[in-house]
Amino acid sequence: MTDHPVKNMMRLMATKIRTIADVISDEQIDALIDEILNANRIYTMGAGRSGLVAKSFAMRLMHLGLSAFVVGETVTPAMKPGDIIVVFSGSGATKTVADISETTKEIGGRVCLVTSKKESRIGRIADCIVIIESQRDRVADESAEFEIRQMMGEHKSFAPLGTIFETTAMVFADAIISRLMEITRCRPEDLQCRHANIE
Repeated sequence: MTDHPVKNMMRLMATKIRTIADVISDEQIDALIDEILNANRIYTMGAGRSGLVAKSFAMRLMHLGLSAFVVGETVTPAMKPGDIIVVFSGSGATKTVADISETTKEIGGRVCLVTSKKESRIGRIADCIVIIESQRDRVADESAEFEIRQMMGEHKSFAPLGTIFETTAMVFADAIISRLMEITRCRPEDLQCRHANIE
């Protein structure tokens, strides 16, 4: 009896995320963490599904007790020097996101980019870049991926559009939060007390 194709797709995506995790630069991760810890305020931004990842990241930063805001929300305050923006953009070139990133630099803020394209419009002005996905990345366990593809049929697409970037970005952002919890010695109950209670 074979597993459901959805379960096989989940395993394939998990395999790809693990492969991506294996090749992320430690130095890039540490640089992003340093930017977050040294910032006065943290703004997050992305377009489409990457924007949802950015909103989720801002929420978790707030749970940590950090001053975090989502660009474009009605309660987001003016940016000032000493603030950073964490941008999630697979292409690093989405026009609206790139325009705001350039405005950030003009204001004196710092730009941190999570992307799959270092050489991009945002990448060229970013103070900190984390590459979390590349189509050129080798698969660490090619046999496991091959078996899953065989079960699925090789003709089937891996994931629609930028799905693997956005899914990996979400996992990466949550992993950053976990590391920040360790560094700041923040306990789960500390997060709970900042969790929304009027929903």
